[in-house]
Amino acid sequence: MRTMAHENRREIKRFFKFAIVGALGSITDFTILNILIQYFGTSLVGANACSFTAAVIQNFTLNRLWTFPESQERSGRTQLIQFSAVSLIGLAINQVVFLSIHHLLDDWWINLLGSQDLGFTVSYNFAKLVAIGLVLFWNFFANRLWTYRGL
Repeated sequence: MRTMAHENRREIKRFFKFAIVGALGSITDFTILNILIQYFGTSLVGANACSFTAAVIQNFTLNRLWTFPESQERSGRTQLIQFSAVSLIGLAINQVVFLSIHHLLDDWWINLLGSQDLGFTVSYNFAKLVAIGLVLFWNFFANRLWTYRGL
């Protein structure tokens, strides 16, 4: 019989695994975001959506295999649909936070430096970091309660 303390430790361990998977996804997210913006001139909205989507696919796969391995007993298709629905809401949150913070910081850099050269890159990367941090909590709890419920 499992105790409440055992269940709490198990959930904390899962959260840390989820966060590690998220950190790997963040590397993918940042890499694709910067490549699309700096080398292809993609808009912030488009680059953020593409990089976020790539990270979601990676995160779904790693979470299914490592964070919630017992979830493999369930339909992968259903879980992917649920994970994607949670991620779409996460993307909306991410876009709002990302664009808002970037706009505020970019204006601040222009006022401080008199140019946008360095400020643009710093502001969108910092904005992305904050957005990822906030969306981590949404994604974990929403997926835990819906996609991976009962595991």
